[in-house]
Amino acid sequence: MQKPNRNSGHQSEEEKEKSTEPESMSSWLSRTVSSHQTQLAATAVISGAVVAGAILGYQHVQHRARVDDLKNSIPEISKEHKADELTVEVKLTEFGAASPIPNSKSEDERGAAIALRAQRGDYNNDLILEQLARNRVFLSEAGLQTLRSSFIIVVGCGGVGSHATSALARSGVSRLRLIDFDQVTLSSLNRHAVATLSDVGTAKVTCLAKRLGQVTPWVKFSLLNELFSTSTAARQLGPWEDGQMPDYIIDAIDNIDSKVALLSYCYKNHLPIISSMGAGCKSDPTKVVIGDISASIEDPLSRATRRRLRALGIDKGIPVIYSTEKPGPGKAELLPLPEKEYAKGGVGELGVLPDFRVRILPVLGTMPAVFGNGVANHVILELAKYPHEYSVSKGREKLYESALASLQAQEERLAVWGQEDAMGLKIPLSKEDVGYLIEEVWRGRSALSGITTRLTLVRWRLPAEKNIVDKRWDGQKFSRLKFDDLVCMTKEEAVSHERDILKGGKAPEDIYDESIVGLVKLRMAEEASFAKYR
Repeated sequence: MQKPNRNSGHQSEEEKEKSTEPESMSSWLSRTVSSHQTQLAATAVISGAVVAGAILGYQHVQHRARVDDLKNSIPEISKEHKADELTVEVKLTEFGAASPIPNSKSEDERGAAIALRAQRGDYNNDLILEQLARNRVFLSEAGLQTLRSSFIIVVGCGGVGSHATSALARSGVSRLRLIDFDQVTLSSLNRHAVATLSDVGTAKVTCLAKRLGQVTPWVKFSLLNELFSTSTAARQLGPWEDGQMPDYIIDAIDNIDSKVALLSYCYKNHLPIISSMGAGCKSDPTKVVIGDISASIEDPLSRATRRRLRALGIDKGIPVIYSTEKPGPGKAELLPLPEKEYAKGGVGELGVLPDFRVRILPVLGTMPAVFGNGVANHVILELAKYPHEYSVSKGREKLYESALASLQAQEERLAVWGQEDAMGLKIPLSKEDVGYLIEEVWRGRSALSGITTRLTLVRWRLPAEKNIVDKRWDGQKFSRLKFDDLVCMTKEEAVSHERDILKGGKAPEDIYDESIVGLVKLRMAEEASFAKYR
């Protein structure tokens, strides 16, 4: 019988030492890889990665295939396009329009065909987002989505309006209504955003929609080739086909009557709008700013617009883009109207200022682009709720209040001097009227010295009858004072003027030189021409 091993069931000392040694990396890997569960887990992870990679790769290939298919489906240039015929000289008609050409340029054909296919659905949302990628990361997903769902109206599609429209479309706006009665002319090409020589003679709204349709084919356009007016405002500024109201309106009109009508309608109907003032005779882009219309200066179009709006009771609350650039020696100026134009009649109705046509206003081609992109930038930031602040000009409300009080006191002194009862005397002017006279009629400066501080209003001369108090109604006394009776001076100048002229019996012509007297006559005549709008 075999003798039992007394070490049976017990590890030898050598085995115990081996079991306490740390396991090497190679042995751990060998043991782990041989594990059945580990093999199954690894297989699952690798399979998932392969499937995910295959899906993403397929989607990318499919995406590129759609783009390539969209482009490659358009026929290449061939003999049937007759491209060589397009090299002939293009002659213009007597109206300045391009003569009909047998065939459109091949690039236009290709662009139009791509746009057509895109509008039919081949240009899906992924492609749109790829095109808008830079705006998307700047404005955020929510900001871009708001912009894409917005409806904007651009009134006036010339230099400023075309650049604004182009920027809005390229930034993602999907609904644009364009309003303009005019056509593209040869002189338009120095400042229009997208017009080409072949567009001369075509409607500006049609030109914009055609050209931008080849850049942003998802944009839906509503084209109104007509003049804006108060009688048609409700329809022109009305909702989209599905009832969506305009989210913003851009005023790029250079006709003063239409401009005032548009701004007044939007203000009274609480429609958000930004207005572009004049880019003509301007050359310094660093002087272009956005602010309230009450702060706009150094601009004839802005001044004329403000005066007309003040007559309608609107003196602030409308954002505008304008230039603070001042005229100076060697700078562009409004050109005089040729004598043959006077013979056509109605000269005063042809432009913003008397005796000037809009078409002879010198315009540097780059400046309308600055103004147009500026208003588009404002609209984009407003709709996307992107943080933005503009420097605000200090108001002059206290100056107007002081000038009104000074004028009231002056009228009372003159009434007492003329032996009239000044108790309870009222003057027929408000603080807003005083602001209008100082800023619009007298350009915010003294008629005598040109000083812009400590301003007030004073009668230029006493009425012939020297009776300034109206007592036609019992219990009511008011001064016989009209807008064109008043001149802007400093308070110090007004004291001397009252002493020497209003009470001293002298005429203004006896004291002031011809240049001052001529300026006062010019300003008063100008104000008389604006009185009909009040």
